[in-house]
Amino acid sequence: MKNIEKYQNLISKGEVDALLLTSKHNRQYAAEYCIAEGVAVICKTQSYYFTDFRYIESAQKNLPGFAVKMVDTEHPYTKLINEAISDNTVKTIGFEDDTLTVEEYTLYNTKLNAVLHPYAAEINAPRASKEPWEIEYMKKAQEITDRTFDDLLNVIHPGMTEKELCAELIYRLYKYGSEGPSFDPITVSGPNTSLPHGVPSERVLQYGDFVTMDFGCLYHGYCSDMTRTVAVGEPTEEMRRVYDTVLAAQLLGIEKAVVGASCRAVDAAARELIYNAGYEGCFGHSLGHSVGIEIHEMPGFSPSIAPETTAKEGMVITVEPGIYLEGRFGVRIEDMVWLAPDGTKDLTNSPKELIIL
Repeated sequence: MKNIEKYQNLISKGEVDALLLTSKHNRQYAAEYCIAEGVAVICKTQSYYFTDFRYIESAQKNLPGFAVKMVDTEHPYTKLINEAISDNTVKTIGFEDDTLTVEEYTLYNTKLNAVLHPYAAEINAPRASKEPWEIEYMKKAQEITDRTFDDLLNVIHPGMTEKELCAELIYRLYKYGSEGPSFDPITVSGPNTSLPHGVPSERVLQYGDFVTMDFGCLYHGYCSDMTRTVAVGEPTEEMRRVYDTVLAAQLLGIEKAVVGASCRAVDAAARELIYNAGYEGCFGHSLGHSVGIEIHEMPGFSPSIAPETTAKEGMVITVEPGIYLEGRFGVRIEDMVWLAPDGTKDLTNSPKELIIL
């Protein structure tokens, strides 16, 4: 099913007469093509895409199924949206209340000839279960990510800085066919690995360090995401123990990540293993998050998610436990898993056993 049809099916429920898509990600999802700026309006039988001179040619060429119109000083967004509202007898229009700014809301609420209805949760929901063609894009993004990691194993060495490693990583993502990183890569070493979202610095890699790399790329607008921690030189027994604990928790999390599983329970299983190993308080983030057009989507494996939330067929979600010993070192291992019709598939193919460089 095409994504625009999913949105039209949503409208057919009768809660709203149309959808106003202002965020880049939902516009991309509806159109199955990314236009940097614009507004989409989805009605029951007709869909519209409005953008300016910079992107109009691309929109006209790449958005079949949409009536594409150009905005300018004489035809601002609000005027074109009102024309669509009039042509389709729209009285209530669902909007993305999770991303629309107060300024934008005030403008649309004042100028549009329809009642704005908060509808973000419903608009975002279809993105959770991926179509087969979306999975193929994500597999390709992960293939590029795996290949980059394999290259980096021959690049990492004492004497280089975290920033230099980050630059080598980003170069390879582009080299192997991505559209760029799916988020700012994390390349941290030594005591900086205790920072779950540490920023690459001028710190020089040294023998005895753990090096954590959390990164992914974009392919046709879809994200990959993985984390690996490697040792530069021989690790201590404590470092090995922490690594083995994280790996055991990750494998357990992947085992529990099946269609119908409670998202909270999957998190709890991996978290309990880590806490029972003596590291309570050292794993402070959620076990995983859904991935797609955005790097962080819903639902996730989390202790704070609604108890009734379950894993659905078609989801792509990360499993990424970690242990972080403040000021000393940390370990995180992350894979993306796909809840496929015939069982859970790990889309990440990089090795997970402790690699010593």
